[in-house]
Amino acid sequence: MATYICKMNQLNSIVAANLRRNGIRSLSTTTQKRTAASPSGQNIVLVDGVRSPFLLSGTTYSKLMPHELARHALLSLLRKTNMSKELIDYVIYGSVIQEVKTSNIAREAALAAGFSDKTPAHTVTMACISSNAAITTGMGLIATGTYDVIVAGGVEFMSDVPIRHSRKMRGLMLKANKAKTPMQKLSLLASIRPNFLIPELPAVAEFSSGETMGHSADRLAAAFQVSRKEQDDYALRSHTLAKQAEEKGYFTDMVPFKVSGVDKTVDKDNGIRVSTSESLAKLKPAFVKPHGTITAANASFLTDGSSACVIMTEEKAKQLGLKPKAYLRNFLYVSQDPVDQLLLGPAYAIPKLLKKSGLTLKDIDSWEIHEAFAGQIVANLKALDSDWFCKTYLGLNEKYGAPDLSKWNNWGGSLSIGHPFAATGVRLCMHTANRLVREDGKLGVVAACAAGGQGVAMLLERYPGATAD
Repeated sequence: MATYICKMNQLNSIVAANLRRNGIRSLSTTTQKRTAASPSGQNIVLVDGVRSPFLLSGTTYSKLMPHELARHALLSLLRKTNMSKELIDYVIYGSVIQEVKTSNIAREAALAAGFSDKTPAHTVTMACISSNAAITTGMGLIATGTYDVIVAGGVEFMSDVPIRHSRKMRGLMLKANKAKTPMQKLSLLASIRPNFLIPELPAVAEFSSGETMGHSADRLAAAFQVSRKEQDDYALRSHTLAKQAEEKGYFTDMVPFKVSGVDKTVDKDNGIRVSTSESLAKLKPAFVKPHGTITAANASFLTDGSSACVIMTEEKAKQLGLKPKAYLRNFLYVSQDPVDQLLLGPAYAIPKLLKKSGLTLKDIDSWEIHEAFAGQIVANLKALDSDWFCKTYLGLNEKYGAPDLSKWNNWGGSLSIGHPFAATGVRLCMHTANRLVREDGKLGVVAACAAGGQGVAMLLERYPGATAD
């Protein structure tokens, strides 16, 4: 174990050195921390949260439906908190690639989990920050006094995504459905042409630009001069730290799942794979060929998974005898150019959140930032540490500075653990809350980019007496 930790320290040092060579500095960790106040005047708490193991799409979950994954998270949350369904006032779930049969998956999952049909539920979608949106929507409902106890979460199921007929074929089929006579139907069928049969396949692409997120990430990395080696080093760091955290039992938010029809219980994420720098360097570009730097190893993979958490006022938690994990102190969303700045949400959101909260980089003990691509992460760090970017786009007088890498995604991230689009936000919050306990920190920041050129940042504060179990 000592040798393993030594190698980890060496790897962190290599990554930090790479960043420093490109103008990114680390900050002192010895500053005095300040308490963050809730703008609403109410103390809203994250009581606890759970997630299913995150699995590569097309593996063990492949024969399920998405609401079954969400049902597992809901029931597991109730068991973990020892709460009855009757205490839940409202359920909010995020989902991005929606199953047509269960379009309001929050409602279908709640009913499948045995919640009362009198418990309202609705679904939100905001790409990769959908469960963040579910949480903050719940915070708003609590802050206005509308509800006391809310479950928020997200689910994504990439093993079975909707594939549509072409628009011409859809139009013809709708007309055929309205045809009154056999001859009318035959006439419509006779008008079918071979190109009508070409299906419309889903893609992780921007509607406004038509560009895939991978291409955007490659251009962003090139714009900020993020080398292939920097990206591979960061990806290796993510997988190594995730493996270390898994072995130490730190993923206490993950709840095993006995999948129907599968012999063994799923109790681990299956995308964590510690490789070598030499192996990563051999992989070919995945998007911009042959000169791109984004590969299958330094990009997040298509993932199936679900998550759920319960939030309420501190007063309500005390009434119920619950022990919260963290205060939900502040949040904001940002939007920017969805073409050239698609994945720069954290660079825009972090300075705004800290300014709004009266804090600085040195006040933050834990950073949990969504890893869409290694190049995206390093580009955001470089943007924050760039005089030109901060002056031109953030309206600052000088560079804002990059967070301390030693506090950054210390248990790995989406590159290694996986990224079910709508479920990741809850994982980020839970890892922040649990890391604050294990690392004896006070304040943590969650941030993420999302399709459409949007982003989020959230501020959490460790709850007195919180545990990481």
